[in-house]
Amino acid sequence: MRRGPFRAGAFRSPLHEPRTTVVLGRWLGGALLVCFLTGLASHVLQDPPGWLVDHLPPRPADGYRVTQGLHVISGIAAIPLTGAKLWTVYPRLFEWPPARSVLHALERLGIAVLVAALLLELFTGLLNTLQWYPWLFPFRQTHFWLGWLATGGLLVHIAAKAPTIAAHWWRRAVPALAGRRAFLTSVTAAVGVVTLTTAGQTVPWLRRSDLLAPRRPDVGELGLPVNRTAAQAGTVTVPADWQLHVDGPRPYRLTLDELARLPQTEAELPIACVEGWSASARWTGVRIADLLARAGAPAGSAVRVTSLEADGPYRVMEMPAQYADDPLTLLALRVNGQVLTADHGYPARIIAPNRPGVLQTKWVVRIEVI
Repeated sequence: MRRGPFRAGAFRSPLHEPRTTVVLGRWLGGALLVCFLTGLASHVLQDPPGWLVDHLPPRPADGYRVTQGLHVISGIAAIPLTGAKLWTVYPRLFEWPPARSVLHALERLGIAVLVAALLLELFTGLLNTLQWYPWLFPFRQTHFWLGWLATGGLLVHIAAKAPTIAAHWWRRAVPALAGRRAFLTSVTAAVGVVTLTTAGQTVPWLRRSDLLAPRRPDVGELGLPVNRTAAQAGTVTVPADWQLHVDGPRPYRLTLDELARLPQTEAELPIACVEGWSASARWTGVRIADLLARAGAPAGSAVRVTSLEADGPYRVMEMPAQYADDPLTLLALRVNGQVLTADHGYPARIIAPNRPGVLQTKWVVRIEVI
């Protein structure tokens, strides 16, 4: 009955051994740890629990750019590392007997859950960088919980394999093996190539090598890419009588010309998107704090911002008080010295420090003190 991959000696490569697996596991564990922690940071900034809302920091201004860039870079680097590590251990799938005891069966089941969660997490995350969603489930929530499932499964797996890991952690503790160094060097080169050819969408000094990333952050209208166009958002035209509604103790309205005549502030701020790309630009507009002060808003007021967008999960955005009070948070009218285009949020959009791009609301029509 033991034929094909189930026969004794079916896998002859000496690299299917613990030391190679442990080395790759260290590298993969580091990448997954960075990916998990930065993913938590992204989730908290987009959908913070109530007790944390008032403690989210608006500085450093490019904080989200760094954390989300690291999230996508480490996630992409984890793909070849995962493939290499699974290659070193996949003969164990065909070991005989399949389960030697109840505990052994439970261990194998746990590994199956871990591998499935990890592969689905990396696969959906990679497609998210392409903005391609060929599935029916919500990406962000599924990605979040898969991250917890994969990380929990990984910790349990490390605990179960701790004796083996300890025995093969140090190079001097195991004999040298022909081909091990060449294999690990090849994996390192593969990780380096995919990182160098995709990280340029976040890291400016790697932009020239940005060959495989889905975006060049310096290409697009007004020198910036666009994730969601006006046509996609259902805001192709802006009403001729557009006015900004500011609701507070002393509500008022402003036309675009009246907004342009108010004191203008210029700030260098990045747009950083969940897909991993980011780009800095010079934004010009009116400080949100000044608009709120004119409306008689009490100190420490949060705001609710409403877009002309016809539909979408971020059509209405709430901004905690610490962002609304920050002098870098603007209702922007211009970018890089030019009037906003429709795809960039004309007539007015939000730009704030250390916030995900989905919360930098475009096509603003109302700002409400809450």
